[in-house]
Amino acid sequence: QMQLVESGGGLVQAGGSLRVSCVASGTFFRINAMGWYRQAPGKQRELVEAITTDGPTNYADSAKGRFTIYRDNAKNTVYLQMNSLEPEDTEVYYCDADAFHPSGYEFQSWGQGTQDTVSP
Repeated sequence: QMQLVESGGGLVQAGGSLRVSCVASGTFFRINAMGWYRQAPGKQRELVEAITTDGPTNYADSAKGRFTIYRDNAKNTVYLQMNSLEPEDTEVYYCDADAFHPSGYEFQSWGQGTQDTVSP
Protein backbone atom coordinates (compact mmCIF):
# COMPACT_ATOMS: atom_id res chain seq x y z
CA GLN A 1 0.00 0.00 0.00
CA MET A 2 1.39 3.33 1.08
CA GLN A 3 4.69 4.00 2.78
CA LEU A 4 5.33 7.19 4.71
CA VAL A 5 8.90 8.20 5.46
CA GLU A 6 9.61 11.08 7.82
CA SER A 7 12.82 13.07 7.98
CA GLY A 8 14.17 16.29 9.39
CA GLY A 9 13.89 15.69 13.11
CA GLY A 10 16.76 16.24 15.46
CA LEU A 11 18.13 18.31 18.31
CA VAL A 12 17.60 22.04 18.62
CA GLN A 13 17.89 24.61 21.37
CA ALA A 14 14.84 26.27 22.85
CA GLY A 15 13.65 29.09 20.63
CA GLY A 16 14.96 27.40 17.51
CA SER A 17 13.16 25.86 14.56
CA LEU A 18 12.84 22.49 12.91
CA ARG A 19 11.10 21.36 9.79
CA VAL A 20 10.03 17.75 9.44
CA SER A 21 8.99 16.20 6.16
CA CYS A 22 6.96 13.15 5.27
CA VAL A 23 6.97 11.61 1.80
CA ALA A 24 4.28 9.21 0.65
CA SER A 25 5.04 6.47 -1.85
CA GLY A 26 3.61 3.17 -2.94
CA THR A 27 0.14 2.31 -4.17
CA PHE A 28 -2.64 4.82 -3.72
CA PHE A 29 -5.12 6.67 -5.88
CA ARG A 30 -5.57 9.88 -3.95
CA ILE A 31 -4.49 11.27 -0.61
CA ASN A 32 -7.38 12.94 1.19
CA ALA A 33 -5.66 14.25 4.24
CA MET A 34 -2.27 14.23 5.89
CA GLY A 35 -1.46 15.05 9.44
CA TRP A 36 1.21 15.29 12.09
CA TYR A 37 0.87 13.68 15.48
CA ARG A 38 3.24 13.65 18.40
CA GLN A 39 3.73 11.38 21.35
CA ALA A 40 5.73 11.66 24.52
CA PRO A 41 6.74 8.61 26.58
CA GLY A 42 3.81 7.31 28.58
CA LYS A 43 1.32 9.63 26.90
CA GLN A 44 -1.28 9.25 24.19
CA ARG A 45 -0.52 10.23 20.64
CA GLU A 46 -1.84 13.74 19.98
CA LEU A 47 -2.93 15.25 16.67
CA VAL A 48 -1.05 18.50 16.14
CA GLU A 49 -1.93 19.72 12.65
CA ALA A 50 -3.70 18.28 9.64
CA ILE A 51 -4.25 19.38 6.08
CA THR A 52 -6.87 18.46 3.52
CA THR A 53 -7.88 19.91 0.18
CA ASP A 54 -9.73 22.57 2.18
CA GLY A 55 -6.55 23.70 3.86
CA PRO A 56 -4.75 23.30 7.20
CA THR A 57 -6.29 22.86 10.62
CA ASN A 58 -4.61 23.26 13.98
CA TYR A 59 -5.61 20.78 16.68
CA ALA A 60 -3.06 21.32 19.45
CA ASP A 61 -3.42 24.60 21.32
CA SER A 62 0.20 24.46 22.40
CA ALA A 63 1.30 24.51 18.76
CA LYS A 64 -1.01 27.28 17.59
CA GLY A 65 0.88 30.19 16.12
CA ARG A 66 4.18 28.31 16.25
CA PHE A 67 3.66 25.29 13.97
CA THR A 68 2.57 25.35 10.35
CA ILE A 69 1.61 22.40 8.20
CA TYR A 70 1.80 22.57 4.44
CA ARG A 71 1.73 20.14 1.60
CA ASP A 72 3.31 19.72 -1.81
CA ASN A 73 0.82 17.58 -3.71
CA ALA A 74 3.13 17.14 -6.69
CA LYS A 75 5.71 15.53 -4.38
CA ASN A 76 3.18 13.72 -2.15
CA THR A 77 4.94 15.40 0.75
CA VAL A 78 3.67 17.06 3.90
CA TYR A 79 5.80 19.34 6.05
CA LEU A 80 5.56 20.62 9.59
CA GLN A 81 7.45 23.83 10.21
CA MET A 82 8.02 24.26 13.94
CA ASN A 83 9.19 27.62 15.26
CA SER A 84 9.84 28.99 18.75
CA LEU A 85 10.38 25.46 19.99
CA GLU A 86 10.17 24.72 23.69
CA PRO A 87 11.52 21.78 25.71
CA GLU A 88 7.91 20.64 26.09
CA ASP A 89 7.86 20.02 22.32
CA THR A 90 10.32 17.16 22.78
CA GLU A 91 8.38 14.18 21.44
CA VAL A 92 8.30 11.67 18.62
CA TYR A 93 6.51 13.15 15.64
CA TYR A 94 4.50 10.89 13.35
CA CYS A 95 2.84 11.66 10.07
CA ASP A 96 -0.25 9.92 8.83
CA ALA A 97 -2.19 9.90 5.60
CA ASP A 98 -5.79 9.09 4.80
CA ALA A 99 -6.01 7.88 1.22
CA PHE A 100 -7.96 5.92 -1.33
CA HIS A 101 -6.60 2.75 -2.91
CA PRO A 102 -7.04 2.42 -6.70
CA SER A 103 -9.58 -0.31 -6.05
CA GLY A 104 -11.72 2.17 -4.14
CA TYR A 105 -11.31 1.51 -0.43
CA GLU A 106 -10.10 4.09 2.02
CA PHE A 107 -7.17 3.40 4.32
CA GLN A 108 -4.82 5.09 6.75
CA SER A 109 -1.05 4.80 6.88
CA TRP A 110 1.51 5.86 9.48
CA GLY A 111 5.13 6.84 9.29
CA GLN A 112 7.76 5.38 11.58
CA GLY A 113 8.19 8.57 13.59
CA THR A 114 11.00 11.04 14.02
CA GLN A 115 12.42 12.18 17.35
CA ASP A 116 12.55 15.91 17.93
CA THR A 117 14.45 17.07 21.02
CA VAL A 118 14.48 20.63 22.27
CA SER A 119 17.15 21.45 24.83
CA PRO A 120 16.66 24.25 27.40
